[in-house]
Formats: sequence, structure tokens, C-alpha cells
Amino acid sequence: MRFKKGITKRWLINSFGLMVIILLIVEVGALLFVRNYYHSSIRQYLASKMNIITSAVTRYSENNDINYNSEVRNLVETFDDKDRIELMAVNNAGRVIVSSSGFSSESDVDLSDYEEAKSSNADSLYKTFRLESTGEKVMSYTVMIGKSGSEYSAMRMVTSLSNVNIQMYFIFAVITFVIIGIVILIFLSGISFVRSIVSPISEITETAKQFATGDFTKRIKFKGDGELAELCRSVNYMADELSNAEKIKNEFISQVSHELRTPLTAIKGWSETMETIDDRETFIKGMRVITSETERLSQMVEELLDFSRIQDGRLQLSKDIIDILAELGETVLIYKERARALNITLNYYEPEMLPFIYGDKNRLRQVFINIVDNAIKYSDEGDTVSVEAFEDERGVVISISDTGIGISKEDLPKVKTKFFKSNHTRRGSGIGLAVANEIISLHGGSLDINSEEGVGTTVVIVLPVASQSSSKEAKDTSVNVNIFSSEDERNEIQNDKSI
Repeated sequence: MRFKKGITKRWLINSFGLMVIILLIVEVGALLFVRNYYHSSIRQYLASKMNIITSAVTRYSENNDINYNSEVRNLVETFDDKDRIELMAVNNAGRVIVSSSGFSSESDVDLSDYEEAKSSNADSLYKTFRLESTGEKVMSYTVMIGKSGSEYSAMRMVTSLSNVNIQMYFIFAVITFVIIGIVILIFLSGISFVRSIVSPISEITETAKQFATGDFTKRIKFKGDGELAELCRSVNYMADELSNAEKIKNEFISQVSHELRTPLTAIKGWSETMETIDDRETFIKGMRVITSETERLSQMVEELLDFSRIQDGRLQLSKDIIDILAELGETVLIYKERARALNITLNYYEPEMLPFIYGDKNRLRQVFINIVDNAIKYSDEGDTVSVEAFEDERGVVISISDTGIGISKEDLPKVKTKFFKSNHTRRGSGIGLAVANEIISLHGGSLDINSEEGVGTTVVIVLPVASQSSSKEAKDTSVNVNIFSSEDERNEIQNDKSI
């Protein structure tokens, strides 16, 4: 496996390396513990045997009826543990007089432990060293037993550490193999775990690079649950949304191009026609077409500008205390003739009185125009469009319904999405509802759409009633508040605008 800078390398250095160091420290600590345990056990065993010897020597020294030197020699020669421990009697000159193994006094024996005990005036001394003659590692235990007139000054025990070392080597090998096995297991499981993280991340990286080039076709394959699986799902969901957004954007560009081409073609055609004719009636008709198509272009451009302001957070409202019925009635009046020309019935159920609204009348009128225009646009000859306003516990409610083509269940959740059009056979840019929904939201209200394909559509707008604080704010900012002096004056103006 090729280790690159990243998660794998950091894991090897930080986590795996630290674990290996810890295991090595544990191994060294375990070996030192085992060594100390064995050496301590040997010391205790030598001490227990030496206690027996020194007790016997003490008894001999206190009994004047026996030959002290002869008894000590006999004690050494008949030592019952001579197969494992060599017992020696050392004289005042620092030479071994008698040994349980049969050493002669002339034998070359390393008595450095005896010399150290004698020079330091110590009663006893343990020492571990190697024999110069054989290189064998041994442990000695020397106890000073000096008695006036005696040729013996110390008793000394020596035992080999060969068996202990063999046992320690075996334990060392077992611990080493166990630690190697643990390291291999940690390495394999760690690499598997790191790969389970790195592989999806690498795939996500490659997929993101494809997304950056505009290719949203690739999807990340993943198994199981957890944070990475959730990340993969999120990336796939993002790809779906980006793909849909890209598709909607392309459709929007195509639709807007078509929507712009149609009025421009009409304006150009009638302009060229009007240059070559002298007929007054045809000229007037052409001017009407040009004016109508120019207004249509202006409305589309205004929608695009509003959408741009919403996207940038630059859409500002000029709020005031307004009569919502006046704006709604004017909207219905604008579309009255158009509905009649298309043989569509436009009904307006106007209440006698509604509370005032604190909002931007021009933006709210824009919303009403957009909704009523859509209702007529998506209705056929003989259909009915109904506009109704009333008050309930939610606030002021405006309901605009039609018996037109309706919206499918699949498209209904998307109709307020930017650039989306549920029906491509009808004119429109696909951003009007998105702008309208944003304007209502900025007023603290809601815009809900209920529809059934082939039955019709109902748009319900809910706006909060103007509070006393809103009225005070409008007055304090010197805004021109259009409040009627009497109910008769208000009704008179509304009657002028009624259908």
C-alpha cells in the first residue's frame, strides 16, 4: 500500500507508532519484572538456606565441648542442597578452605563479593556476576561469621543462574511473539479502518471534482451506516439537487429565451408592418400589440430583477398601513377585461371591511397580479377564477382559486421553487411564484398552494393584521398613511373599483 500524506500517514505516526512504543515499554517492563521476580526468589531461597547454616555455626561457636572448625567443615561437606547451591567456608586470608563441591584451598575462586563485604564491614552481601573461567552467570550470598580463634571468617553460597536465564529467555520470546502478534493485528485492523475512511473520502474528492466541472452523473456507492455513510448520502443528495437545479436552470434559460423572443418578434414584425402601411386601424392595432408586448417584456425583466434582489438579500420593502382590499380590488379590475376576452369567468367576493395591513402595497399588488395572472393563464375557455378575502384567527386571508388544468402531485411541492414550471405549454418564466412567496414571507405571512390535476388550483395567502406598534412605527417615520376618514368614504372608493 502506498502511504501518502494524509490520514494514513498521520495514523501510522501518531496512533500506530505510539501503540508500538507503548507495547515495547510494556515488554521491557514485563521482562524487568520477571527478572526481578526470579532474582528475588533466588535471594530468598539462598537466605533461607544460609539462615540454617549460620544458626548451626552459631551453636557450634557457643559450645566449647566440640571442635568448632571440624564441625564447620563437616557442615559444609554434608550440605544437602549441594546439587543446586555450592556452600563454601572462607578463611581470614580470603581463601576457600572447604567447599561442598570439593574445591581445594588452592582453587582459583572469584571472591570479589567477599572482599566487598569485608571492606564495607557488611554482615552479608548479594552479588551477581559471571565466572571468568566459564563465563557462566551466578549469584553469590556471603555472610560474615568471624569468631575469635577460628580459621573461618565467612560462609558463602553460590548458585548458577543458567536455568533462570533459560526460563527468562523463553518468557521473553513468548512476550515478544505475543507483542508482534498484537502489533500485526493492530496494523491490519488499523489499515482496514483507515481504508474504510480514506476510500470514501477519496471517492468523495473525485466526485466533487466532477461536480466542479458540471458533471453531476456520478454517485458514491457506500455500505452500512454512520457518519461517512451519512456524508455519502448527503453528497449524493447534493448531486441530485445540483442536477435538478442545472436542469431547471437550462430549462429556465430556454423558457426565458422563448418568452423574450415571442414579444420581440411581435414588436419587430408590427414595427416593420407599420412602416409600410397607411391604414389607421391597422396602425392602431399594431401599436396596441407593441404596447402590450412591451409591458410583457417589462414585467419579465422586473421579475428577473426582483429575483436577483431576493438572491442577494437586497429586496427591500417600503411598509405602510394599507387597505388590502383596495390593492386586491385594483388587481381584479386589471384582469377583468382580459378574463372576459378569454371567456373566463372572474368572480370577486369582496367583504365589507377588513383590518388594515402593515406592508408594502406595491409588492403586495405585485403578488396579487402574479397569482391572478397565473390563475387565468392556466385556465381554459369556460373556466372560473374566484378571488375571495376574509378575516379569521390567522389574520387577513386572500384565496385565489381556479378550475383550470391544475398541478400534478409530483410537481406541487416544487411550484414555489425558482425556475420551476409545472406546465411548459403555458407562457411564463417560472420565477413569479418564488418571488411572490418571498415577498409574503418578508411580510410575516404565508403562501400555500393546493391543487389537483384536471380539477383546479387554490392559492391561499395569509397576512398578519397591523398591530398598534406597526401603526406607531409608520407615524414615527412620517410615512404617508392612507386611512379613510370614514367608512362611507372607504366604501365609495371601493365601489368605484368593484366589478
